[in-house]
Amino acid sequence: MSTAPPTSTSGSASAGGPPSDETPQSPAPAPKSRSPWAPLRPLVLRLHFYAGVFVAPFLFVAAVTGFLYAGAFQAEKLVYAHEMTVPAGESKLPISEQVAAARKAYPEGTVAAVRPSPQDDATTRVMLSGVEGVAATHTFAVFVDPYTAEVRGGLEQYGSTGALPLRTWIDEFHRDLHLGENGRLYSEFAASWLWVIAGGGLVLWFSRRRALRKLRGTGGRRRTLGLHGTVGAWAAAGFFFLSATGLTWSQYAGASIDELRTSLGGSTPSISAAAASGGDHAGHDAAAGAGGNGEHGVGLDKVLAAARAEGLGDPVEIVPPADAASAYVVKQVQRSWPTKQDAVAVDPSSGEVVDVLRFEDYPALAKLTRWGIDLHTGVLFGLVNQIALMLLALALILLIVWGYRMWWQRGRGNAFGRPIPRGAWAQVPPYVLVPLMAVIAALGYFVPLLGIPLAAFLVVDVVLGEIAHRRGRKASV
Repeated sequence: MSTAPPTSTSGSASAGGPPSDETPQSPAPAPKSRSPWAPLRPLVLRLHFYAGVFVAPFLFVAAVTGFLYAGAFQAEKLVYAHEMTVPAGESKLPISEQVAAARKAYPEGTVAAVRPSPQDDATTRVMLSGVEGVAATHTFAVFVDPYTAEVRGGLEQYGSTGALPLRTWIDEFHRDLHLGENGRLYSEFAASWLWVIAGGGLVLWFSRRRALRKLRGTGGRRRTLGLHGTVGAWAAAGFFFLSATGLTWSQYAGASIDELRTSLGGSTPSISAAAASGGDHAGHDAAAGAGGNGEHGVGLDKVLAAARAEGLGDPVEIVPPADAASAYVVKQVQRSWPTKQDAVAVDPSSGEVVDVLRFEDYPALAKLTRWGIDLHTGVLFGLVNQIALMLLALALILLIVWGYRMWWQRGRGNAFGRPIPRGAWAQVPPYVLVPLMAVIAALGYFVPLLGIPLAAFLVVDVVLGEIAHRRGRKASV
C-alpha cells in the first residue's frame, strides 16, 4: 500500500465497489454515504496510483540504500576492526602523547579534533584537516592505541557520527547518488512523496475494510493486494516518520523547516567559543599550535581535565581553538540513548571553563529534531534501531514490487492495467474541495518537490482530459 504504485490499483475500480480485473471507462458513481469524505476516495485512489507509478523508482533506490546504510554500522566494525579496537590495557596515556604519536606518523595537515578512546577496547581518533586527497568536508582520522601510542592506521572520516569509508560511501549514495547537491533532489523528492503515498494507501485500505480480510484461500491480484495493504498498514507509521525526519535536512523543505523552528524559538543553540583572556602569550601559543598538534596554551590534557570536572563523560571530542581569540571546545558526541550532547568552552591560556551548554537546556523542538535525525540514521537505539530501519526498508521494497505486480495483474496478457480513470475531482463537493486545495497549496509552498510535481500532474491531467473530450465530441458528430 503505502509506497507502491499499485495500491492505486487497490481499488481497481471505483472506491466503493468490489475490486474487478478490468478498469472501467469512467469512474463509477460514488456510493451514497452519509460521510462527506466519501467523494474523496476516487481522488485518493487516482493520486495514489499515479504517485506510486512515478515516485516508486526513487523510493526503491532510497529503500535499498537505506537498508544498506542501516547494516553498515555493524559491517564497519568488522571491516575496520584493526583500526577501531585494541586489547584493553591497564592505564591510558595522556591525550597529548597519543596526538604526538599520530602527528609523527602523519605530519601532514592540522589537528581538527581529537576523540579520546571512549571504551576500554577502543582506539583514540585524531582527526586531521587539510590532508591531500581528502575532501574538504571530510577529515583524515588517525587511530592510536591509547595504552601504547601505537598508530593503528588512518582512514578518511565523515560526519558527526564518525563514518568511515564504507559507511560514508553508502551514506552519500543514499543521500545524493554521489551526484552532489543536484543529486540531493532525488532523496528530497522521495521523502516529499512518501507520506502522501502512505497516507493515501491507508485511506484506501481502511475505507474498504480490507485490513480485516484474511489472505488464506485467496490468489492472484486479490492476494497481492492483501499482502500489499496489510504490510503497508503496519509500516505506514514508520514511513510517515522517515518522510518527516528525512525532510528536516533536505535542501529546500529543510530550509523551510529551519525557518519555522527559528520562528518558534526551537533552533539548536551553540556554545560560545570566544576565549575570556588573550594577550601576546596566548596569541603566540595559538599561532605555534596552529602548525599541527592541537597543543594551544595549557594543552589538551588540562583542557580535557577541565571538561571532566564539568561532568562531561565519554565519548567526547576536543576541538582546538580556531584562532588566537578562540577557546577550546569540548563536546559530548553520544547520539545513542541517553543522549549526551553537553559542551564546554575552555580558555587556552588559563584552562578555565568560560561557557557551558547543557543538552537539557535545549528547546523542546531542538531536542526532538536531534532525536528524530538520530532515530532516522539508526544511532539512537543502536542495533535495535538499525534492525527496525532495515525492516522498514524491506517493507518498502516489497510494497513497491507488489504494487507493480498488481498493476500487471490488472492488465490482459502481457500488458499493464489501464490507469485509474479521470473525473474524480468532479465528485468532490466544493465545501471539501476548496479547503483541500488551500492545504495542498500551502504544503506545496513549504515542500516544493511535492507541490511542483503535483501541479505539473494536474496541468497535464487537465490538458489530456480536454483533448480526450474534444476527440469524443468530434467522433460523435
